[in-house]
Amino acid sequence: MSGSKPDILWSPHHPNRYVICDSELGLYSIGPVGSTETKPGTLSLSEETAATLLAINSDTPYMKCVAWYPKHEPECLLAVGQANGRVVLTSLGQNHNSTCKELVGKEFVPKHARQCNTLAWNPVDSNLLAAGLDKHRADFSVLIWDISSKFAPETSVAAEKIRLSSVDLDSSTVVTKPLYELGQNDACLSLCWLLRDTKLLLAGMHRNLAIFDLRNTSQKTFVNTKAIQGVTVDPHFPDRVASFFEGQVAIWDLRKFEKPVLTLTEQPKPLTKVAWCPTRTGLLATLTRDSNIIRLYDMQHTPTPIGDETEPTIIERSVQPCDSQIGSFAWHPSSQNRMVVVSAANRVMTDFTVFERISLAWSSTASLMWACGRHLYSCVEDEAEGTDGAAEKDIATKMRERAQSRYGHDTVQVWRNHLLAGGISHMKQCSEDAELKLQGNKQFAVYSGIKNIVKTSSGTTESRRCWSGSDRQTDVTRFQSDERCLALRLCGWISRGPDIDVETFLRSLEQEREWERAAAIALFNLDIRRAIQILSKGAVTEKGDLNLNVVAMALSGYTDEKSSLWREMCSSLRLQLKNPYLCVMFAFLTSEPGAYDGVLYESKVAVRDRVAFACMFLSDAQLPRYIDKLTAEMKEAGNLEGILLTGLTKDGVDLMESYVDRTGDVQTASFCMLKGSPGDVLKDPRVQCWIENYRNLLDAWRFWHKRAEFDILRGKLDPSSKPLAQVFVSCNFCGKSISYSCSAMPHQGRGFSQYGVSGSPTKSKVTSCPGCRKPLPRCALCLMNMGTPVSSCSGTGKSDEKMDLTRENKLAQFNNWFTWCHNCRHGGHAGHMLSWFRDHTECPVSACACKCMQLDTTGNLVPADSS
Repeated sequence: MSGSKPDILWSPHHPNRYVICDSELGLYSIGPVGSTETKPGTLSLSEETAATLLAINSDTPYMKCVAWYPKHEPECLLAVGQANGRVVLTSLGQNHNSTCKELVGKEFVPKHARQCNTLAWNPVDSNLLAAGLDKHRADFSVLIWDISSKFAPETSVAAEKIRLSSVDLDSSTVVTKPLYELGQNDACLSLCWLLRDTKLLLAGMHRNLAIFDLRNTSQKTFVNTKAIQGVTVDPHFPDRVASFFEGQVAIWDLRKFEKPVLTLTEQPKPLTKVAWCPTRTGLLATLTRDSNIIRLYDMQHTPTPIGDETEPTIIERSVQPCDSQIGSFAWHPSSQNRMVVVSAANRVMTDFTVFERISLAWSSTASLMWACGRHLYSCVEDEAEGTDGAAEKDIATKMRERAQSRYGHDTVQVWRNHLLAGGISHMKQCSEDAELKLQGNKQFAVYSGIKNIVKTSSGTTESRRCWSGSDRQTDVTRFQSDERCLALRLCGWISRGPDIDVETFLRSLEQEREWERAAAIALFNLDIRRAIQILSKGAVTEKGDLNLNVVAMALSGYTDEKSSLWREMCSSLRLQLKNPYLCVMFAFLTSEPGAYDGVLYESKVAVRDRVAFACMFLSDAQLPRYIDKLTAEMKEAGNLEGILLTGLTKDGVDLMESYVDRTGDVQTASFCMLKGSPGDVLKDPRVQCWIENYRNLLDAWRFWHKRAEFDILRGKLDPSSKPLAQVFVSCNFCGKSISYSCSAMPHQGRGFSQYGVSGSPTKSKVTSCPGCRKPLPRCALCLMNMGTPVSSCSGTGKSDEKMDLTRENKLAQFNNWFTWCHNCRHGGHAGHMLSWFRDHTECPVSACACKCMQLDTTGNLVPADSS
């Protein structure tokens, strides 16, 4: 290898030792940086590893190729091919036993001197060493030596003795007679023993690849090709071989040796080395001349029938182990995807690990799994503990849990969604109110939202009311109209009736222990004594806040004098209160009439309470402006509380779109739009997109029963969504639809029996085509014509069928349905087929070997919601 690029050989026995082959042989030991002693022979290979020089051998000049002995003993025996064709056995200064001492220094000399290009040890019969030589017109180019043979002077001719005596050698260490001679009058550029049969040798000869069988050396199998260099067998696939020529790599299958099964992309520069990864199936590394990049080809095989001319899928990658030009590389024999490279110029070595390509799979149930090398990793969402952790659940997990609990099919369940904050629930109650239904168009007005309701407000009356329970007689201006009363009802403050009475609502808040909110609403209704009573009650209850007594005390000192100390202190200190309802109570008491920004723009107060307050205290000029501004804020934030304002209109769709963009909750969006929206809103493409995405989610979760229930509910709420029939059972003779003809067939008169249908109104029996009267196919199991009811099936009695016919107009139960295999066209009653394939995989028809049930990829799937 003098004057050529270096090469690397890993020890077949020691995973931490390798040899650099250059003008001399250098044995190195690789290990972690911390465990390697710092001495002149230590070289850094990476941040974690370093190499220590153990031995150097300079006794074999003119090296052209090197091969490491495959057996454990002797462990450091190497065969060196020289420029004159000789093969020398040498070692690297290790302690030798008697066997090693006999072999070290042994030479194998061809008849005619020419360059030795390649060497290969037999992996099983390790005494056999194959050498590939240049062409000589009177000699063989493939010589197989037996390293255990000895030179026999009596059998040697005089010319041989003269040739050997020209060099100063001990005749006992020289072997001139090879065990096998192959490839006459040709050149051999590469060699490798086949793993499937160690008597077979694959050689890259001049313009052909040849397979030699040592059991019959007179014959060979060959194929003409230019790709004759660097032949190497895939260690994981013994029938797959790689070779190269110039910049092209050919992949061969020895079972179909006529042509390459795959030719890899041609490189702009000539290749210098190809090598299969010993730890990774189907991974081939290639190196081109004067390059710092190693190109990797990952061959992925898909199962195909034998004989198909299909090529494997190739995933191509490039890695750059170092910045300088690479002279050679070698895969580590046991560490996964690890290699050592040596630079061409300064012989710098680098320990490099190829990062495995990651295959990612994300389950529809929020489980993440990925494969990296030999390892399979799974990431499952942890069960959150406490309310804080539960709030961090992924929306897909939330929707899946809701779907399992039949979320949405129970109307109240959707209305009570905490994200809706009660807005739609009151819409639902108001729309179902008998009094409103008598008022003609009011039900539609309910679903149009408060924004549209207040715009149509007319006949607003202004009234002045005094404080209840206070000595102060100051009047507060309030506004009232039918539309404002409807808005208050939608906000949940008042119940039916013309009077504004919030006492029922206050009691419900007290039961829910919302003391601050109840006190604020009582105060907004000018009942300061009731507010103080609520705060005092909240302070003395179990786990109550004693600070509520302090707030009640502060309320009791309310005065309407603008320059009073009470008003000054409340204005400055109210912002320090943590509860927003306590804060807005003092903001209301200290505000000027008509200027209630401290209440209206407190974002932590529920939207419905702020809207109800606005409906009571803002004039006709102020109220629409405030509602429009608040609606815009809700739409921009995607806050579902804004549904109270927008209603289930186009503005509501815009708000819902913002909500879905922020959360991804297509489940709530689908049910909300279905439950209360008019037909024109349901036709909006965004609404249809949410509904279809939710249906696809249910399918992905294998909630097929729940998806079917959702489709039924959708069909009831939106009749235009019912799909038309897409599949019909047609007659094999006339091609007409049997099911359509049956549904259009009269159920009385003479024509009923002549088509093969029983005249009894309680039995439906169609055994022939109603169009051409030809008999229908027979069931493969019961041999009765299709259309004959399955007698053993439950629910097929006369009373049941009569009830079924009158209620749903069905001609047959599911067990009587037609079913057949799309591959072999055999079939029968659905009930019989299901029963048969519970215990069998093959078709029930004799002499038919079709694996009907295995053809359907969903045949073995079990619905996740089957329980």
